[in-house]
Amino acid sequence: MHALPELSRRERQIMSVVHRLGRATAADVLAEMPEPPSYSAVRAMLRILEDKGQLKHEQDGPRYVYSTTMPVERAGRSALRDVVATFFAGSAEEAVATLIDMHERKLSGEELDRLADLINRAREEGR
Repeated sequence: MHALPELSRRERQIMSVVHRLGRATAADVLAEMPEPPSYSAVRAMLRILEDKGQLKHEQDGPRYVYSTTMPVERAGRSALRDVVATFFAGSAEEAVATLIDMHERKLSGEELDRLADLINRAREEGR
């Protein structure tokens, strides 16, 4: 399921807020967004995201409380798969090399060991 690429920048910001908080009202989303639009615009985008199947809501008194329909790990994998396909011609090697090069700090020995372990495991499993 490639769900995230069809989202606008604002929709991605809203999804990020809801993923981070776990559950959120329109007011919660508004409070967490950088340079937020109006409250009514946030409510409209929440409805759009629900129509797109990205969010669901429960009623809590007069308010709707939104949560995601997809776990953050699955959404991240879907988004990353599309980024690799779009910007790295499907090359995981190029994507990983770019991530390592753009890392803001030097990777620790432990981090490099864990990456090496992941690579070795993938080699053993034929991935």
